[in-house]
Amino acid sequence: MMGTTAIWVYAIGFLAQGFFSARMLLQWGMSEKAHRVVSPNIYWICSLVGSILLFAYGWLRNDFAIILGQMISYYIYIWNLNIKGVWQRVPRGLRLAIGALPAVSVVMMASDGAAFVASFLHNEDVPLPLLLWGSAGQVVFTLRFIYQWHYSYRRHESVLPLGFWIISLTGCAIIVSYGAFRYDPVLILGQSVGFFTYSRNIMLYNKQRKKQS
Repeated sequence: MMGTTAIWVYAIGFLAQGFFSARMLLQWGMSEKAHRVVSPNIYWICSLVGSILLFAYGWLRNDFAIILGQMISYYIYIWNLNIKGVWQRVPRGLRLAIGALPAVSVVMMASDGAAFVASFLHNEDVPLPLLLWGSAGQVVFTLRFIYQWHYSYRRHESVLPLGFWIISLTGCAIIVSYGAFRYDPVLILGQSVGFFTYSRNIMLYNKQRKKQS
């Protein structure tokens, strides 16, 4: 029987994936309505909230692969909110607190390097090859946002380009397989929505290209 602590840990994970699933469904619905791929504010708001929660979930699960995936994309979410003019409307104190979260976490991990290596990198529940595979999936997932940021930065606007969705689909496949090996329902269910929305956005891009040609 699952203990109370485990229930709360999974609850945080499912809540995080709920925000990630919501962002994809909302973005997909708004894109269908506009007949083109759009980058709405709500997508990035849900992304940031989900990232905070998933970071906490990864920490509680001693899962370095999950934590790694949140370190870079976290600030890219903030960058997109900033370029859209949303971040500036958040109270200054709250902005500082949210922005400092990953840095504070890194300091906490670095304060006891031996304990970090023992609990995260030498986790008996996650063999090193599996950890590397899961980390690879998170790296691919993070690269999609680095690509999105670079693409948007050059155009001075928040855009979700075709390459973003192709990379997303690849990373999704790796993370689902990692979640299956770890018997992690949070990762499996959380990514199941992605298969549909990523594929659908690629289809919308192809339709848009056909109309323009």
